[in-house]
Amino acid sequence: MSQNKFQDQRTIALSALERYTGSDPEMFGPYILLTNFGMYADVFSEISGREKIRGTSMRCAHWPEEDISIIDFGIGSPMAALIVDLLSHLQPRVVLMLGLCGGLHTSYQVGHYFNPIAAIRDDGTSEHYMPPQVPSLSSFDIQRFTVGEMEKHGVPYHTGVIHTTNLRFWEFKEDFVEMLRLEHCQAIDMECATLFTVGFARHVPVGALMLISDLPLEQGGIKTKDSARKLFDRFTHQHIRMGIDVMRAMRRAVLDPGTYHDME
Repeated sequence: MSQNKFQDQRTIALSALERYTGSDPEMFGPYILLTNFGMYADVFSEISGREKIRGTSMRCAHWPEEDISIIDFGIGSPMAALIVDLLSHLQPRVVLMLGLCGGLHTSYQVGHYFNPIAAIRDDGTSEHYMPPQVPSLSSFDIQRFTVGEMEKHGVPYHTGVIHTTNLRFWEFKEDFVEMLRLEHCQAIDMECATLFTVGFARHVPVGALMLISDLPLEQGGIKTKDSARKLFDRFTHQHIRMGIDVMRAMRRAVLDPGTYHDME
């Protein structure tokens, strides 16, 4: 790829980022929280005291004193790929997904957190970025700091592999459910594998702090309107605050690298 073509792509990508988010690219901090939910951006705005900004398809808020921005990018793997691809032109230091997932292990409970160290690529979109034999791995450093903050907050959490799928209503497809059992994966979502793989392809460190929102393999365990409302009412502030604390801890590690030997 020629230098001129690369520059043209960067210009177009940053223009798209500004259009979608309503934010000048210079407003974004190097520490970026991603979410699927508008109320997460609302809570971040309340905590930071910064106004929410709406673009053509995304909402965000920026906290310059903390070098943190949050983006509500939408739902699904194509949107997940799009936002990481666009952000790669800003070269963010940390990107952390604050999302929901279904718990697949019998010992899990709604309201527990999940620490995904890897994801199964059943999303479709990531195939456009990396060959199918390339594993989808989250950033080790980001997950290490995420676990540290969960420990400090004293929340129950689990670590393992998450299955990312683009199939809706998979809970009613017996062959898909049987495949999940054979995989021994512990959680399921719609974005993690895409985020991790595109981040790897575009040299963006991406991690995730997932909240278990439902237990879809159990009788009556599929998320509903009422159960989702109760979940958001109880856990949204905690989820956001832990995400902010992860970013603060990682920023301190950069400012004082002698304290955290693995941070570069």
